[in-house]
Amino acid sequence: MLNKYARAFFTRVLTPFAALLIRLGVSPDAVTLVGTSGVVAGALIFYPQGEFFWGTVVITLFVFSDLVDGNMARQLGRSSRWGAFLDSTLDRVADSAIFGGLALWYAGRGDSLALCAVAIFCLASGQVVSYTKARGEAIGLPVDVNGLVERAERLVISLVACGLSGLHKFGVPGVEVLLPIALWVVAIGSAVTLGQRVVTVRRESAEADAIAQGGNG
Repeated sequence: MLNKYARAFFTRVLTPFAALLIRLGVSPDAVTLVGTSGVVAGALIFYPQGEFFWGTVVITLFVFSDLVDGNMARQLGRSSRWGAFLDSTLDRVADSAIFGGLALWYAGRGDSLALCAVAIFCLASGQVVSYTKARGEAIGLPVDVNGLVERAERLVISLVACGLSGLHKFGVPGVEVLLPIALWVVAIGSAVTLGQRVVTVRRESAEADAIAQGGNG
């Protein structure tokens, strides 16, 4: 849902920065690797300590690399299967680090096994949601569905809630409840999205099989 509009907006905003990196001789793959490393470091260093505000600041600074590297590749005319593979693979690594860091917090000083389980479910369901689309496309189906909570929604909901919850340490009252709410929203939304994709793949595969059988007949 957010992917369609937010990606187009930030692509326009980040185009001058992407052009600057190209002039400096930086490669799209390098941006992808540095961006993922920054997200992983921010999530696994700050979140397990309960430093949600500063962790989110660090992650946000690096998470836009996902848009910058693709922008650079297009400007260079170098869009490739390898670049797409690397980008998609490292997206999964970054997402896992974010929810893994939250799970570590709730398993430790956050003292909530229930929320630890919800964070782990968010991590796992996010991977499976991405896999269903990739697998459906790999068997020749379009997987033509806009899910309720896709990657952009998962990141925005989680990071905004984390950042705001972190303001509790600066004396802002009541904001610490936002993160648990966000985790439940992402968990439920991801489950719904998974269901949407599975139903879509089932329908599209049945249609493709019917067309193939009709052609053979």
